[in-house]
Amino acid sequence: MGRHEWNADARRWRLTALLGVGLVALALVITLVNTLPGDTGSTAGTTPDGDKVHGTPAVPPGDARPQVGWGFTHTQYSADEGEDKAVERVRTELADQGRPLPQIQHIMGWGAGNPEPVKGRYDFSAMDRRMDFVRESDGVPVVTLCCAPDWMKGGEPGADKTDWSKRSLETAPDRAHYKDFAELAATVAKRYPDVRHFVVWNEFKGFWNDEKGRWDYEGYTELYNLVYKALKKVDKDIMVGGPYLVMNSVDPRQTEGVAKEPRGRWGRMDQRIIDAFDHWNKYKAGADFVVVDGSSYTADDELLPDEFRATEKFTDVGKWVRERTGDLPLWWAEYYVEPGDDRDNRDDWSEAHRVAVQATGLMAMVRGGATSGFYWNPQKRGTKCAGCLWSATQLRDGGAELPMLRLIGRFGKEFGPGTTYAKVSVAADDRPNVRVLADDRAVLVVNTLDRRISAKVDGRRFDMAGYEVKWLKR
Repeated sequence: MGRHEWNADARRWRLTALLGVGLVALALVITLVNTLPGDTGSTAGTTPDGDKVHGTPAVPPGDARPQVGWGFTHTQYSADEGEDKAVERVRTELADQGRPLPQIQHIMGWGAGNPEPVKGRYDFSAMDRRMDFVRESDGVPVVTLCCAPDWMKGGEPGADKTDWSKRSLETAPDRAHYKDFAELAATVAKRYPDVRHFVVWNEFKGFWNDEKGRWDYEGYTELYNLVYKALKKVDKDIMVGGPYLVMNSVDPRQTEGVAKEPRGRWGRMDQRIIDAFDHWNKYKAGADFVVVDGSSYTADDELLPDEFRATEKFTDVGKWVRERTGDLPLWWAEYYVEPGDDRDNRDDWSEAHRVAVQATGLMAMVRGGATSGFYWNPQKRGTKCAGCLWSATQLRDGGAELPMLRLIGRFGKEFGPGTTYAKVSVAADDRPNVRVLADDRAVLVVNTLDRRISAKVDGRRFDMAGYEVKWLKR
C-alpha cells in the first residue's frame, strides 16, 4: 500500500515536473518571439510592417502646396480620447470651421508613443489614433518628425524600456543613427500617405554643442538632409521644411553676443541662432517651406515695450527669414505672447486679454510674410485650462469650443493661403489703441486697451469692450 502511494506521489511529481518544463519552454518561446536576435529589447505590441498604410487616408491633393494656413498642434492631451459625446463635439466643431484646420502631430511624445521601440519593430497605435482624429475632423494632417526612439540615442531598446523623461525625450539621435531616423521618417510617410507636409525635428532639441557653446547646426543639417532625401524618395511631391529654430531675443540694450539684424523695440536676436539658421539655409539639400518658432518676449520674459507692441518681433523676424531664404513660404510652428511660469503654464491673463494679444500676434506674423502658423494647444484634463481650444473631453459636458479656437478658426477661414490683404482706414486718434488686418471680405479689429472705447475703422464707428476682438464684414 505504501509502495502504491509512493508510486502515486512519483507520478504526481513527474506530472508537476513536466508542467514546469512546459511552462519554462513556453516562456522561452514567448521571449524568443518578443526578442529579436542580437537584441535584448521586448517587441511586445509591435509589428514589422510599420509602413503598411493605416486606415482609409483621404486622397491627397494632386497639387500639394507648401502653405497650409493657420491651425494648431496636438500636445500630450487632446480630443482623441475622453467621453464619447465630448470627443464627437470637438470633431464637429473642428469640421465646421469653414476651412480645414491644419493639425500637427509629433511622431514621439506629445501624445504619441515610441514608434520604433526596437529596430525594425513598430508601434504606431497612439499615432494612428491621433491621425484618425485629424481625418475625422476634416483637418489637414501635418507631421513633425520628432523625437527619436531610445536605441537611436544611446538608450535601451525595448517596448518596455522607453525613458519618457524630458531629458531623454529631448535628446537627438546619435550621428551613427541619422540614417535610421531618416528610414523611420520614410516609414511614417508610407503609413500616412495623406500627410503631405513634414517638419524635421523640433527646436534643435539635443543639438547643443557644450564644448563650443553653440548649436550643433552641422549635425542638425546632416540629419535634415538625410530625412529630406528619404521623404522625397517616398514621394517627390511631399513637402519638407525646417529648421524649426527658436528665434530667441534679448533686451535691446544688450550688445554682447547679439546680431545686427533683425532688431526692434522688442529686442535683439541671439547671434548663435542666426549662425545656426544661416548654416542650415546654406547647406540644406532643399526645402519647400521654412519653419521657425519663438515668443514675442525676450529670453528673460520681458514684453518690450508692452505685450501688444512686442508682437512686432514676429513681423521683423519674418521679413528677415523670408529675405534670407529667397521668399520660401514661412511657417511659425509655435508662437507665444504670454510668458510662462517654471512649469510652462500661462494663466496670468484673462481670456479676453490673451485672445486680444494672440490676435495681434497673428496679424504681426502675416505682416512678416507668414502664410502658416500653429497654436501650441496647452490642453489639460481638468476644469481649468487657460488658453485651451476646447474644454477637456474627459468631462461629460466637455469638448465645448473656447475663445482661442474661435479666433484660430475664424482667422484661418478669412486669411488663408493666397489671401490678398487690403489697406483699411483707422481714425487718427484710434491708431494707437487698435490693431487691424483686412482683405476684401473681412476686417479684424483688436482693442489693445483694458477699457471700453469707441473706434472708427473702415469708415464705421462702433463701441468695443476692453480687449475685444471684433470681425467686420466688408
